[in-house]
Amino acid sequence: MPPKSWPKIQILRKNKRKDKERIVPKDQRVVVLIDVQNLYHSAKNLYQSRVNFKEVVDEAVAGRRLVRSFAYVVRTKTGEEKPFFEALVKLGIETRIRDLKEFYGGLKKADWDVGIVIDAIRSAPAVDVIVLVSGDGDFVPLVEYLKNQGKKVEVIAFRRSASSDLVKSADEFIDLERDPGRFLLP
Repeated sequence: MPPKSWPKIQILRKNKRKDKERIVPKDQRVVVLIDVQNLYHSAKNLYQSRVNFKEVVDEAVAGRRLVRSFAYVVRTKTGEEKPFFEALVKLGIETRIRDLKEFYGGLKKADWDVGIVIDAIRSAPAVDVIVLVSGDGDFVPLVEYLKNQGKKVEVIAFRRSASSDLVKSADEFIDLERDPGRFLLP
């Protein structure tokens, strides 16, 4: 019988690829940081589909105590993405919005990497786990920094489009491709 001081744990769905159970302490405090552009392009390129962000956040939280969840999004001049932003807010996800910058010659840019890093570092003292929903290898130094600060870092992404260095650096990698029916919209 374990001592009463040990944290209560919750056993979640089996990971079909590794055939082992995911065990998480229910009292862990979690922040979820969603790189929307990364997930959007991965789902579009791999499956010609869109991401079910509700299921992604549910997987990220895994029955633990959600402190905050952020989605980093880009606003275009047309504003056609506004209903999507509103849907994220209805799910309880805070949106961080950046305007798409268009440069002479047609180049377009709206990079959120620095914003995600800043929010991760700011949130770290208040949480036990940082869940990074992105496959972008540029986040490897962030993951290493957070782990050195004693934080557990989980990465959620589509394996085929995720950086292998990011996958290796995370404490846990959750592959959205293990259940595309759940994590993609029909």
